[in-house]
Amino acid sequence: MTIQEELSYTLSLIQMEREADLEQYRQKVLLTPLHRKTKEGICWYPVKLRKDYIGTGERIIIEVERTTELEQKHVFQSGKMVSVFSNSNQKPERDHVGGVINYVRDNQMIITLNSDDLPDWIDHGLLGVDVMFDEMSYREMELTMKKVIKAESSRLAELRDILLGKDATSSHKEIAIDYSIHLNESQKKALQHIISCSDVGIIHGPPGTGKTTTLVQAIAQTVKTEKQVLVCTPSNASIDLLVEKLSDFGLRVVRIGHPARVTEQTLSKTLDAQIAAHPNFKELRITRKKMEQLRQQSSKYKRNFGYKEKEERRFLRQEANALKADADVLEFYIINDILQKSDVITCTLVGASHPTLRGKKYKTVFIDEAAQALEPACWIPICRAERVIFAGDHFQLPPTIKSREAANNGLAETLFEKCIKRHPETASMLEVQYRMHEDIMHFPSKYFYNDKLIADPSVKNHSLPHQNPMSFIDTAGCGYQETIDPETLSKYNEEEAKILIHLLEQLVDQMGAQEWISGGYTIGIITPYSAQVSTLLDHAEDSEILSDIASLISINTVDAFQGQERDVIAISLVRSNDKGEIGFLNDIRRTNVAITRARKKVIIIGDSSTLCVNQFYNELVEYVQYKNYYQSAFELIQP
Repeated sequence: MTIQEELSYTLSLIQMEREADLEQYRQKVLLTPLHRKTKEGICWYPVKLRKDYIGTGERIIIEVERTTELEQKHVFQSGKMVSVFSNSNQKPERDHVGGVINYVRDNQMIITLNSDDLPDWIDHGLLGVDVMFDEMSYREMELTMKKVIKAESSRLAELRDILLGKDATSSHKEIAIDYSIHLNESQKKALQHIISCSDVGIIHGPPGTGKTTTLVQAIAQTVKTEKQVLVCTPSNASIDLLVEKLSDFGLRVVRIGHPARVTEQTLSKTLDAQIAAHPNFKELRITRKKMEQLRQQSSKYKRNFGYKEKEERRFLRQEANALKADADVLEFYIINDILQKSDVITCTLVGASHPTLRGKKYKTVFIDEAAQALEPACWIPICRAERVIFAGDHFQLPPTIKSREAANNGLAETLFEKCIKRHPETASMLEVQYRMHEDIMHFPSKYFYNDKLIADPSVKNHSLPHQNPMSFIDTAGCGYQETIDPETLSKYNEEEAKILIHLLEQLVDQMGAQEWISGGYTIGIITPYSAQVSTLLDHAEDSEILSDIASLISINTVDAFQGQERDVIAISLVRSNDKGEIGFLNDIRRTNVAITRARKKVIIIGDSSTLCVNQFYNELVEYVQYKNYYQSAFELIQP
């Protein structure tokens, strides 16, 4: 395939993904009765309006509260687009207004409305909140792909041909660097590589190797020579984390994006918050207030009034329009003043299409967590740059894709992966890890990272008192068969969950809850299946021993633990069947993520007779047997 054909094919895959996502939305939200949506957690109904007020950026914010089924699980989270609706008009077409969730906890939700005014029907009762389909992201990705395909005789066309392997990268220019903080040799090498490359550079950061530290240094060094850079990541959570790190380093950062999608810690860095803090904002607010007053005065004159009233209305509207023009000019000045004085402009990949950035170009764009980003989304900020720097690890979690067909046909392969395969010389891997015991590190290092990872002396023998750093509990032959949850179609394994909780109880009991609490030791319980999360939660809640340290325990899927770490990680692999089917455990990157979250101990429980059809799990079992960390579950269930 030519480059254009490859990109056209990727465009067709993102369109396929959009259709799959939209169909899931239709089935879940549009075609499902209200009572079932509420039960399934994709709708809150009924809710009552607790209060409304003006928030950051002069936006209307409402607080709503569920009045029934307070313990019901749901899909709502900060940053999600929602539709606030009312059933009070008794018509098929409901009154509704769009918004974005700021905050959700228990039975309360705070929403920023995408509206200049509070709707009249908001006080009529029978309110509810639905999830919404994110059409805008797909539209921006498709428009960008078409732009990249058509690019000719431009820097975008050059970058396109380099990134996709048609052209070679330019030679590096060695640039002197001031290492303002301590970096190890592989971090220095990566930093030198990034600062010196002309077209594309990659920081390959395996777990615990200080990728973010190195990236922040690279951004700071680049700002010294280029004055300003663009920094993007695929998600709001990851860009907010980076905003904090860059701000702590002393860089002046602006966060582009909806304030509702931003964490409380980074709210002050948003463009909206910085506009509100600008010296000229008071003048802008007064101008807008006068404009609104004139508009309201003009609206009281009706059509059948006389000539004098019509002229008065026309004059008021002219005055209001003139004030609006003044306000627009002043706002434009404030925004540009803020952007010009900033070192780093930050946003999500899709957020790089924000109107505020229209027409703006940057010498360098940094894309963090690039191995989790869909290729079409990555091209959005690349269109604004002359040089691109990726950071990530393609042996950890891949992008989230709804369409299995699109994923299997190539959408799961990221631009990061394509570039590292076609231009291996552009990647610099960090080699010293500061997270886990050497024995936890060794197997992932050998399998994924060419056996190049080194445990820093500070963590090399990092373990709990009188505990091995690893345990593999093999349930083969125990008859602990997996079960399918009929509602969610997710899998769980009741007996496996019981053994895992029992092992953790023993661990806490041996050390003593008080020592556990005083030491602040944390536990992460990880499983690939949401139904097993629920099963584990039930058993953990029933445990008297674990209830004493409940605040130190987290239970969730692999995806939720990406980027995090715990002293102890306990992994339930769930799959146990006669056919040797392991489903998406075949994506061994998930298990790599799960294992490498551990600092001092990892406990893995699974059925080797099912798992070992896959080479990765076969080699993992061989490794734990060689290190004497293997144990049959029979030994634990013997009376």
